[in-house]
Amino acid sequence: MPEKPLPPANPADAADRSAVRVLLRLWPYVRPVRGRLFTAAFVAIVASCLSLVIPLVLKWLVDGPVADRDPGGVWLGALYLLLLGITEAVLFGFRRWLVARPLAGVEARMRSDLYGRLQRLPIAFHDRWASGQLLSRGTTDLMLVRMFLAFPLTFLLVNGVTILAGYVLLLSQDWSLGLVLLTPVLPLVVVCSLFEGRYGLVARRAQDQVGDLTTVVEESVLGIRIVKGFGRHRSQARAFRELSERLRGTELVKARLLAAIWAVITVVPELAIGAALVLGTVQVADGGLSAGTLVAFLSTALALRWPVESIGFLLAMSQEAATATERYFEVMDAPEEPDTAAPGVPRADGPDGVRFENVTFRYPDAPEGAPPVLDGVDLHIRPGETLALVGGTGSGKTTLTALVPRLHETTGGRILLDGEDVALMERDRLRSLVSMAFEEPTLFSTSVGENVLMGAGAEAGEPELRRALGVAQADGFVDRLPEAAATRVGEQGLSLSGGQRQRLALARAVVGRPRFLVLDDPLSALDVHTEARVEAALREVLRETTALVVAHRPSTVMLADRVALLSGGRITAVGTHQELLRGSEEYAWLMSGGKERR
Repeated sequence: MPEKPLPPANPADAADRSAVRVLLRLWPYVRPVRGRLFTAAFVAIVASCLSLVIPLVLKWLVDGPVADRDPGGVWLGALYLLLLGITEAVLFGFRRWLVARPLAGVEARMRSDLYGRLQRLPIAFHDRWASGQLLSRGTTDLMLVRMFLAFPLTFLLVNGVTILAGYVLLLSQDWSLGLVLLTPVLPLVVVCSLFEGRYGLVARRAQDQVGDLTTVVEESVLGIRIVKGFGRHRSQARAFRELSERLRGTELVKARLLAAIWAVITVVPELAIGAALVLGTVQVADGGLSAGTLVAFLSTALALRWPVESIGFLLAMSQEAATATERYFEVMDAPEEPDTAAPGVPRADGPDGVRFENVTFRYPDAPEGAPPVLDGVDLHIRPGETLALVGGTGSGKTTLTALVPRLHETTGGRILLDGEDVALMERDRLRSLVSMAFEEPTLFSTSVGENVLMGAGAEAGEPELRRALGVAQADGFVDRLPEAAATRVGEQGLSLSGGQRQRLALARAVVGRPRFLVLDDPLSALDVHTEARVEAALREVLRETTALVVAHRPSTVMLADRVALLSGGRITAVGTHQELLRGSEEYAWLMSGGKERR
């Protein structure tokens, strides 16, 4: 499984993090819709406080019409209660309408920003992070954030105001009974504080485990041919089951914590209400309190049960939202690819091709003390020249090609395109000059034509598409597809053969007539007959560009004007194919297919 970021190593650090401070980072997204959210909160407060008017109506009914045996007054009181209930329901419905559309927009903007950020983050970031972790941040986590903004955010405020107003009413009706109901406040505050810290840690663990589970599902679906071909469905199912059981255990811990806080928040106030009922009944019997006042007091206390009891799961949802927000901003805070464009950078008087000057590269997550992948590479590809790059497995060929369009940043040295340092070029401009075809072709779930034209400007059309397909010898099989170039290739292009995917990737690289072309073993999946036809067409393209071609076979090397041998992170030999065959034992060994040296 790909490496992924883990929850904080020190539980104390995670426990000490402020949920409020984390959630405040959502303000830039909430600010544009703050008017509707504040209006919705006000409407919800009014609706909630209407429930506190009902006990006052009951007091009037008991001490008035009921005591006076006035049926008309009883019916009038019932009408008041009905109108209060209907008004409360309408106001809560209006609140839901107020927040639904704007919060859907907030979630959409956050998801859009996350996607845009992922496109701008360096390749090293994507190498470290499991795709399932990123997917869960863009789906489950943002759903939790939206749910928090729609419900807990509002009702923590609403219930707080309701509880405060309710206690004012209780104390005004009978201060001694009101003080009895205030006794649970301190223990509940302590319990809620302890719950919040523990639940936050478990919520983080659960959301990270959801990311792990998503990764396994994604890998199993994308690699279904491998799973079935090697009969690994049982081991994959076992891995999925183990992660599912781990997530289930974490969710059960969450459930136990929630059950515990719910039990405490329910039982403690109930005990206080029971004590108030006994004391109030004694006062009514002694004549110190009217029956209507006792009914109103108990009705107010019961009306406050829901706001008090809901604190537990509102805090739980808030902690989950804080964790989701924290995970979201872990990605948003990751440093983007540096873009250090500098106007007026000195350039060569004319075309100078590609120069590697003392280029060194070490992967950011490499162990300390490990040797660099590339160590002082010096190489010059002349204007209009095709240079083949040859080396053993793991010699750094692919890494070197990735440095040209700055998919990775050099650790030391510099790379020049026509005398201009790529590190000082705007990325968009750099990547409009350099085109690549990777050894592992990646296609998207769009049409064949759209996949190919990704390598050209917006003005490219059918003529450029047909030319590129011809160069890659892909026009024949493309024309036989059900809808020709308009045929959708499916996820990862897996509906096509490996050779077909590789030809489309090559067509994508040449469609824009790039000034500089980088090909990473572009013909490895082709049969010998197709390879010969592609090479013949590719020679015409290579005459118009400066190219660096990673080669493993003599047939690919023959496309090049010169050959460079990469060994031990350095260029150890440069010359024509024949010169290196005569002068480099390692090169001759590589070109012979790695047969034992004599």
